[in-house]
Amino acid sequence: MKIININDSASFSKTITEHDILTFAGITGDFNDIHINKLAAEKSIFKERIAHGMLTASFISTVIGMFLPGRGSIYLEQNLKFLKPVTIGETIKAEVIVEDINKKKGVYTLKTIVTNQFGALVIDGSAKILYR
Repeated sequence: MKIININDSASFSKTITEHDILTFAGITGDFNDIHINKLAAEKSIFKERIAHGMLTASFISTVIGMFLPGRGSIYLEQNLKFLKPVTIGETIKAEVIVEDINKKKGVYTLKTIVTNQFGALVIDGSAKILYR
């Protein structure tokens, strides 16, 4: 097991594509027009198609499961606030920052954020992870 300290961080970046959105819709069954129908989305408050919020949030899981704490991490809890939509072609960065460690229980409290290519906060949240 690697040594993890308070304030350690890791991130993962991804440019969101139409393929990502359609694949996510197919996997989850969420075919909401705001995600897949260009004409309907143009009539929405966003004026264009947007990525599923949970697609964007799923990259937090990538960071947790692959980088920090890493392989063997088990999600216990995830809280999310969706602050801005993500559109096709945007590059997002999911970042995890260690806020607290309960070594006895193996529970890590993490700050979880997602920003876009302009540094705007897209998702703000926190997670608790079991890692031993």
